[in-house]
Amino acid sequence: MSTVTAKAAREHRITIPSLVARKSRGERISMLTAYDFTFASIFDAADIDILLVGDSLGNVVQGQDTTLPVTLDEIVYHTRLVARGSRRATVVSDMPFGSYQISAEDAVRNTIRCVKDGGAHAVKLEGGEAIAATIERIVAAEVPVMAHVGLTPQSVHRMGGHRVQGRDEAGRSRVIRDAQAVEAAGAFSVVLEGVPEDLAREITQLLTIPTIGIGAGIHCDGQVLVMHDMLGLTDWTPSFVKQYANLGALASQAARNFAEEVTNSKFPDARHSYR
Repeated sequence: MSTVTAKAAREHRITIPSLVARKSRGERISMLTAYDFTFASIFDAADIDILLVGDSLGNVVQGQDTTLPVTLDEIVYHTRLVARGSRRATVVSDMPFGSYQISAEDAVRNTIRCVKDGGAHAVKLEGGEAIAATIERIVAAEVPVMAHVGLTPQSVHRMGGHRVQGRDEAGRSRVIRDAQAVEAAGAFSVVLEGVPEDLAREITQLLTIPTIGIGAGIHCDGQVLVMHDMLGLTDWTPSFVKQYANLGALASQAARNFAEEVTNSKFPDARHSYR
């Protein structure tokens, strides 16, 4: 393949229909969170398929204990930064707590903000049967929806923490119903978080839309990780996370070296000064 052809193929925009079509072809989908232009550009160039502007920014960017304090304005702002860095990947805005639960009208209005003001290609909502009608309304307004069932972090208080869902028969049936409800409502894909591997496999086989797993095993149609966990930028990561780099340690050592050179008058040297 020529350089020109390879470049053109890489820069081709991933679309919602092309993501859906991957399931029938057995092609996996990669998704990472991103919150700014720099990392969005890096991940986009690395051929990540979906960049999720996650409400996880409350934890990894803002230092909050939960995702609940994140506002719609903050999601729109970070989406705008990520959209600028994306030439190929689909950009998805994570709808924060309170932005879609009050009414379908509010939900439609807020999701449109993410598209018009933020530059998102789609939005993500947590919940199953309870928000199916809302998903249907948003999709009718021409905003693609990625659903999210199983362990839903915005339900942390109801669930009593970040607990695996679907371990018993009642829980298993509930997660299956939720997944089927969001598909019927028009979601183009669904995140399965914190569910047993065999349940994720069953749901993936039941649905015609792609499933994207996080802490749900290998049988989903795609996988997502929080970038800070993947890159080793946090002090603690869940057991299901694979750390692909340890940038936290590298950044710490770089900062320590800088501080020592400043203290010892070694920086700036002649090479790093104007004359």
